[in-house]
Amino acid sequence: MKPGMKIGQTATVKATVTPDMFAQFEGKVVHRALSTVSMVYYMEWAARQIILPYLEEHEEGIGGAVSVKHVAPTTEGDEISATATLTGLKGKAVITAVEVYNTKELIGRGEVTQFILNKNDIAAKLA
Repeated sequence: MKPGMKIGQTATVKATVTPDMFAQFEGKVVHRALSTVSMVYYMEWAARQIILPYLEEHEEGIGGAVSVKHVAPTTEGDEISATATLTGLKGKAVITAVEVYNTKELIGRGEVTQFILNKNDIAAKLA
């Protein structure tokens, strides 16, 4: 990993809720609101923004853990904002706290852990 990653760094991603982000199973919409799965996607995407500038050519990040609480609904057309804050560096692990807001309130919070590994090691594990 390139030097410079510091505890407290933040990264934010934003999105507008669309029907493909609704809570659904096997194509059947359960609620016309942001699904937990979609919210987690943006939490992970925000956390990934923390590591991207620091990856060496031979490295890649891979998910290690996600814990999440989805605490409020968000409907179609509302904007969400996921902000990851770097809280820990432990060996190859990069740990971030993530909060997600809509235009009115906190809708989710949790933690995302990524591991920085050699691309060849990842490829070998996936073979």
